[in-house]
Amino acid sequence: MSVKAFELIPAVDCELLMGDRVRINIECIECCGKNLFIGSSDCYIYHFLLAEKISTTGKLTFSVTKQLCRHLGLKKPVNELRAASALSRLMVLCDNTITLTNMLNLEPVPTGAKIKGAVTFTVNQNPVSGDPFCVEVCIISVKRRTIQIYMVYEDRVQIVKEVCTPEQPFAVTLDGYFLCIALTTQYITMNYSTGASQDLFPYNSEEKRPIIRRIGREEFLLAGPGGLGMFATAAGISQRAPVRWSEKVIEAAVCFPYVVALDDEFVTVHSMLDQQRKQTLPFRDGHILQDFEGRLLVATHKQVYVLAPLPLERQIQDLLVSHKVEEALVLAKGARKNIPKDKFQVMYRRILQQAGFIQFAQLQFLEAKELFRKSQLDVRELISLFPLLMPSTSMFTRSHPPLHEYADLNQLTQGDQEKITKCKHFLMSYLNEVRSTDVANGYMEYIDTALLKLYAEANHESLLDLLVSENSCNLKDSITWLEKHKKYFALGLLYHYNGQDDNALQLWVKIVNGDLQDTTRTDLFDYIVDFLSFCPNRDMVWKYADWALQKNEEIGVHIFTKRPVSEQQVDGLNPEDIISYLHKYPKALISYLEYLVMERQIQKEKFHTHLAVLYLDEVLQLKMRKSSEALKLMQAKLRSLLQQSSLYRVQLLIGKIKDTDLHMELAILYGKLEEHDRALHILVHNIQDFEAAKKYCLWNSEGKDDAYRRRLFHLLLSVYLESANANDRLYMAAVDLLNYHPAEFDAVRVLQLVPETWSMSLLAPFLIGAMRQSIHADRMTQLTLGLSRSENMIYKCDKLKLTRNPVRLSDKKTCQICCKPFSEPAFVHYPNGSLVHTHCAASRRTNTILASVSTCTSQT
Repeated sequence: MSVKAFELIPAVDCELLMGDRVRINIECIECCGKNLFIGSSDCYIYHFLLAEKISTTGKLTFSVTKQLCRHLGLKKPVNELRAASALSRLMVLCDNTITLTNMLNLEPVPTGAKIKGAVTFTVNQNPVSGDPFCVEVCIISVKRRTIQIYMVYEDRVQIVKEVCTPEQPFAVTLDGYFLCIALTTQYITMNYSTGASQDLFPYNSEEKRPIIRRIGREEFLLAGPGGLGMFATAAGISQRAPVRWSEKVIEAAVCFPYVVALDDEFVTVHSMLDQQRKQTLPFRDGHILQDFEGRLLVATHKQVYVLAPLPLERQIQDLLVSHKVEEALVLAKGARKNIPKDKFQVMYRRILQQAGFIQFAQLQFLEAKELFRKSQLDVRELISLFPLLMPSTSMFTRSHPPLHEYADLNQLTQGDQEKITKCKHFLMSYLNEVRSTDVANGYMEYIDTALLKLYAEANHESLLDLLVSENSCNLKDSITWLEKHKKYFALGLLYHYNGQDDNALQLWVKIVNGDLQDTTRTDLFDYIVDFLSFCPNRDMVWKYADWALQKNEEIGVHIFTKRPVSEQQVDGLNPEDIISYLHKYPKALISYLEYLVMERQIQKEKFHTHLAVLYLDEVLQLKMRKSSEALKLMQAKLRSLLQQSSLYRVQLLIGKIKDTDLHMELAILYGKLEEHDRALHILVHNIQDFEAAKKYCLWNSEGKDDAYRRRLFHLLLSVYLESANANDRLYMAAVDLLNYHPAEFDAVRVLQLVPETWSMSLLAPFLIGAMRQSIHADRMTQLTLGLSRSENMIYKCDKLKLTRNPVRLSDKKTCQICCKPFSEPAFVHYPNGSLVHTHCAASRRTNTILASVSTCTSQT
């Protein structure tokens, strides 16, 4: 069976009870506290004192002391005994009569109070009278189909109710006002106060003996058909699943969470929680099984035994030892009602933890995780199973008694490497989940140190995430572990988190230089540069800047260009100092000046001039080296700077460029000096780049008025025409300029400039465009004039409407602003009818006030 729930312990043996009278049988028993009463077949009542004892081996035993016995004076067996401890009375049913006797001396009460005509009786465990010195008794009367309710007092009895039943009752039990009755063919419940009844289910009492047991408030256990133990409430509802017991069951009792059933060969124990049979005890010839306030007694015709329940904790532990986790948890949950809340919570948490380790040992990780989570397991219990994962400074000792039987993971897995790997993956997952919960409070060093070691050993990507976030890793252990597994980049992150940036940078520099091998980041050099760009320690920045710039000037300069602007103003890191430092790194210097001029857009002449000079020097050097691609890129940068910036020293650059072949750059510089004729002359005659000449006019006139742009285009046209011959390509450039940009020219001036030999067809596109532009301008002027006239007409109409009604002015009217009378006919009249002095209306403040007055007046 699943669990050992009860032990069968002898209490009263045959010799102690009967001596040499072998024909005497036990008919009924009653137990009240330490008092045990036995009714025999020869009309005797025996009184014993029953005491529990614990033997030297820890085993439970019972000692029985015989007090006295009494013969009732009849030749009939004693059918039933019920004790009423509050009254110190024993109720005895013999020969269909219930008599009251003293519990201590078994003598009848002096008044001779008795109840006659009773077939069987039961005591109400949930009395309704409220009188503590009264016992409510329900009997099945010898009268056909009759049940009677009595109040039994110390020396008298009183009938209070007689209830008729639809069929002859065979068994009854009572709870409050509710009767649960076994009739000839069915079970029913009945409220004897109101008479209301409820059918439960059919049952043939002629074939089997009915069983009815009260198990709680308005809830009963019944022997149902088909070998089922059925639960039913007074309302006729079954709130629990039935238990399946033997067809031959003759008695049953409830000792939560178990139902105990007795047949002629066995005592069987069934769980009310999962309805499974849990234990079977051989017990032949048994015929009595009763529950006496939690103590179960079972008897044959010759002997009485105690069916002692083992402590629930022991039962649960036995199940856990047998690795029956589900049954143990079900039993533990069911024990909640019988154990004080505080004690239960402590016990239940421990049971969950034990169950979790059992599931963990069986590699049932999902189940184990849920059990650990519910039980709020001290994570150190789990981590301690894994050798070397605990911090070296730990003083942790495992729970006592222990939650499991394993010394470490090697014992648990018996050295199986595959199982060890699975267990480590589970631990990683579990620790990562509980890290942000209340379970981690106080244990963060254990969790983070274990995670770091697991991640490093498994080469897990989460190692870096752990180290760049808030963590509590033990520094000494972590350094040793990361060095062991060659995780030097991660070790640098650990140093950084603990404020040891210099140690971190030394490690990373060694990796980049090839002195240490770690492939965690292939872009480690870029990472170091970024790290330095945000490093607040200026001395450290200067210390490693040389190394970075020597490695790669273009990337190394990011130490300064990616630095937050707020930190670039401090002493030692201002632009002037950085520029001075970068003179030995020309590429880095250019990149830094580009950052200042183009990204930060610092408006300082020396930065712009410095960058332009560096661009120019680089262009000249590239020309000497004849590096075409690099030259093209650098020239583009130089021209862009010269065009967009207006802060550099133009004359200085002209002096450097004048004697070179950088004609385009020289033209741009002349343009900055407004010497456009010289610039255009260079573009047209020196390099003969007509497209560049046209673009020169466009970008130099950006942001200027139309007249300025027109002047530049006329100037370019003049340059084309002043030295052109009849068949010169300059003529064609001039024609193209006119034909493609007619809107940029004054047509009259153009006709005066162009040679008379040019044909109309040559200038047709220009003339058409000019005509269209002229006509469009004329029409727009006429449209504007018409709109103005229309607007003027509207104003005149409004004025006429206002003057139709006369405004009467007298010396009695006053100004709405100053409240003074008018001394002359000049005034201002507002649409709302207000009259105001002209000088009052002229004031801006007055107008504001008047607007509010007008608003108020109009609202009124």
